[in-house]
Amino acid sequence: MTLSDSMADIGFGVGWSVIKGLPEPAANRLFQAIAERTWRGQGQSVLQLKANLSRVLGPERIDELDDVAHEGVRRYMRYWCEVFRMPAWSRERLSTSFHLTEGLDRLDRAVDSGTGVIVVSPHMGNWDLAAGWASQRYGSVVTVAERLRPESLFDKFVAYRESLGMEVFPLGDPATLRGLARRLKEGKLVCLLADRDISHTGVPVTFFGERASMPGGPALLSIMTGAPIMHVTDWYTDNGADATVGPPIPMPESGTRAERIAEITQTIADGFAQSIAAHPEDWHMMQPLWSVDLGERR
Repeated sequence: MTLSDSMADIGFGVGWSVIKGLPEPAANRLFQAIAERTWRGQGQSVLQLKANLSRVLGPERIDELDDVAHEGVRRYMRYWCEVFRMPAWSRERLSTSFHLTEGLDRLDRAVDSGTGVIVVSPHMGNWDLAAGWASQRYGSVVTVAERLRPESLFDKFVAYRESLGMEVFPLGDPATLRGLARRLKEGKLVCLLADRDISHTGVPVTFFGERASMPGGPALLSIMTGAPIMHVTDWYTDNGADATVGPPIPMPESGTRAERIAEITQTIADGFAQSIAAHPEDWHMMQPLWSVDLGERR
C-alpha cells in the first residue's frame, strides 16, 4: 500500500466517522468552503471539468462556462458531503429527499413485470440517494462499484452502499456479468452508471459530436436476459434531488450481437447527452471522457 493509498483510506474513514456527526449546517459550510478552494485552485480536475462542459455548452453558451463549472464544483462537493452523512439519515429523510417527478408508473410496471430492469444514468446529481430511494421502494437494487485502492477503501464504499440497501458487485470481476444477469432473471432492479469507460474496453460512440467510448455492459445484459433498459436523469434541487425515468429504449431487431450492442450503447449515449445538456451543472465528470482527451492524458 502506498502512502497516498493509506491517506485516502484514512481520509474517507474520518469522513464517514466524523462528518456524519457534525451539525448539518456546519458540514454544509465545510464542503462549500472546500468547493470554493477547489475552484480557486483551478487544478487538473477543475480544468478537465471545464473542458468536458465546453462540449456540452457548445459555442453558443461558452460565455456561461465558468459559471456552470463553478456551480458544478459546488454540487460535486454537496454530493460528497451527503455521501458521508447519508448513513446517519433516517429512512424518512432518505425517502423524502428524492423525488421521481416523471416515470414512476412506468418504472413500477417494469419492476412488477418480473423481467428485471436495467436503469442507466450518467454521473449526475446524487446517484447514491436515487439508489437508496429505489432500495426502499423495491426491496433492494443491484449495482457495480469501481475497484479502489487500497482494498480497505473499496470495502468501505461497499459497506456504505450496502447500508443504503444495495447489493454491490465489483467492476472488472469475471463473475460480475454473470451475477448481474442472474439478478435480472430473478426480477431485480439493476442500476448502472454508464457514461465513463473506466476499463477502456468500451463501445465507440459519438457524444456531443466527438468520439468517445462507453461501457457495453448494459446493452449486453439486456441482450442476454431480455430486461429493458431505462434511462434516468438525476439533478439537485434546493431541498434534495429530482429525477425522471424514460421509457424503455428501443431494442434492435436485427444485426450481429456486436452491432446490436453498438446501436444500444449509442442510444444510451444520446439519452445521456439530452440529460446532461438539460442539467450541465449536475454532471460530475472531472475525468477525461472523450478519446482526444484520453490520448493527450496518456
